[in-house]
Amino acid sequence: MQIEIITPDKTIFSGDAFLVQLPGIDGSFEILDNHTPLISVLLKGNIKIQKDKQHEAQYFEINGGVVEVLKNKVLILAG
Repeated sequence: MQIEIITPDKTIFSGDAFLVQLPGIDGSFEILDNHTPLISVLLKGNIKIQKDKQHEAQYFEINGGVVEVLKNKVLILAG
């Protein structure tokens, strides 16, 4: 699936990934390939992105934001 993390200043990540873990308002949650459409508010915390099962995860700290999942694309607008 395609992942984009965008802040008001720049794009901090753009690429394909196997898994993304996000800090939601009700706790951490994960998104995998072909996830159902979703819009959710994010809290301050870390985003975990794993490109595939063999690669180590990358982490990005955010101060909150919004995530939209639609047609195997995850768009994260982060503060």
